[in-house]
Amino acid sequence: MSLTRIVLLTGAGVSAESGLGTFRDVGGLWDRYDLADVATPEGFARDPALVLDFYNARRANMRAASPNAAHQALARLQRAWPDRVTLVTQNIDDLHERAGSPAVVHMHGELGQARCAACGHLWPAPEAMSPADPCPACTAPATRPDVVWFGEIPYHMERIGAALAEADLFVAIGTSGAVYPAAGFVAEAAARGARTLEINLAPSDVADAFDDRLLGPATKTVPAWVASLID
Repeated sequence: MSLTRIVLLTGAGVSAESGLGTFRDVGGLWDRYDLADVATPEGFARDPALVLDFYNARRANMRAASPNAAHQALARLQRAWPDRVTLVTQNIDDLHERAGSPAVVHMHGELGQARCAACGHLWPAPEAMSPADPCPACTAPATRPDVVWFGEIPYHMERIGAALAEADLFVAIGTSGAVYPAAGFVAEAAARGARTLEINLAPSDVADAFDDRLLGPATKTVPAWVASLID
């Protein structure tokens, strides 16, 4: 198969082996936090200090983590085929970038950025944020992480839709298949004629929608798959 356009979608399973917690696995973040409290606009309005403390801890966890072999392999693929690969991630960490990926589409935002809930201004997130922090642009005490919460619209949807429309291969890596709109990308790509592949530790909620499947730890399966394409 001659590949001209590949769309990669990565989820929490790619970063799990770097020590970053997943939401949906047993023992994951959903077992320890009520996401209605820490991952919704309503939760932020009720208790901004709790929400900011939660993301301060996640940011510290991210900064202590290192990219793993899966991140590095995907960066290698992007560098080898710079005009043919679009990397979309549901993850809010920066491990793809630190592994060397030249372009990453963060559909759920970035933990390393702060955003003003009043005016929308973006700036690099400090080590710790608090509700009293003023926005550098408008001075409002409305600091929040630049993260897409449940009930909010993901970023870059037009760009992602255009990439899916042109793809001849769509690959979902380390995703649960439980969160939309990302869970619908496989159907969208397949409807446009793309071949589809799931790489995951276990079958996702939408596994039956894929043409092919590779199961196993991302640090093993992803480097082997990338090598099969470019070596």
